[in-house]
Amino acid sequence: MTAETPAPSRADSAAPTASQARSAWSRRIFDVVSRYGFVIVFFAFAVFFALRADAFLNPSNLVNILEGNAVLLIAALAMTLVVASGGIDLSIGIAIDFGGWFAIIAMRDYDLTWASALLVGVLAGAAVGVLNAGLIVRLKISPFLATLGTFFIGSSIQQIYTSGGGQVPFREMSESFRSLSTGAVLGVPTEIVIAAVVGVVYFVLLERSVHGKRIHAIGLQRSVASVSGIRVSGYLVFVFVFASATVALSGIILTAGLRQFTPLSGFSYLLDAIAAVFIGASMHPQRRPNVAGTLLGVLFLGVVSNGLNLMGLDFNLRDALEGIILVGALALAFANRNNRARAVSI
Repeated sequence: MTAETPAPSRADSAAPTASQARSAWSRRIFDVVSRYGFVIVFFAFAVFFALRADAFLNPSNLVNILEGNAVLLIAALAMTLVVASGGIDLSIGIAIDFGGWFAIIAMRDYDLTWASALLVGVLAGAAVGVLNAGLIVRLKISPFLATLGTFFIGSSIQQIYTSGGGQVPFREMSESFRSLSTGAVLGVPTEIVIAAVVGVVYFVLLERSVHGKRIHAIGLQRSVASVSGIRVSGYLVFVFVFASATVALSGIILTAGLRQFTPLSGFSYLLDAIAAVFIGASMHPQRRPNVAGTLLGVLFLGVVSNGLNLMGLDFNLRDALEGIILVGALALAFANRNNRARAVSI
């Protein structure tokens, strides 16, 4: 006589279902944190500053954040393009400086119109990119060393022709040129409008065009891209020249606002631009530079700087806290990505 196997009770059959539900819920939360961890950090700081500083959510302050970071956004978008191609550009500060400097020279010394001066400034910035492209594509120098060399050359030129770094004033500039920084379009500050237009151009180029896909392919596997028929050299020339011409525009905006050129002022945007790009890359599934991520990175840096400033912190302490917050946020984003990758592999 064989013993009958007892039928599973209702509680036994229900236990795995509840466990599976908890596991599925945990995975869902983990996936949200992994994908949007940095966004959560961003909004957490925004809420914190809103609670600690009454003026933070004031509409005029929010506009100031956007306007004050418009130049940084343009520089960061240019850096996004370069990093997407697998390179780095340490000379964007020189292109920023040359844009503003040569625009002033064109108007002050050669009496050109503001529109012509704008073109001269952009071409001067593009010339920095041509030098970088020649060193990288023709001489096969690594982008890091090539652009570092360009930085030293450009810095020396500015020091020599400004008598050791003296400012180049131009108080008589036309209102049309000055409006590039101080004007408004339909009530929106011109700096924000220009940055928005540049953002749209870069989004279409890098995220929605076949050329953007090829640039990303070059950044991922240059040798494979070359074998696939992509003209790697041509695209690299385009990337460095277009990026330098773009940041020259931001230098022109700076010069228009100050009505003078300050040598080596563009260097202050280099590290923040790189930080914004890698903040954006940390949120991408493949950790690739992307326009939307760079925009969020710039906004994060702007919000943190503005919030700490409204709280009245000492300047030196504010810089230290900004660095700690940035490193912590990036560490969280990359840790979540690594954990997610390990979970997928398992």
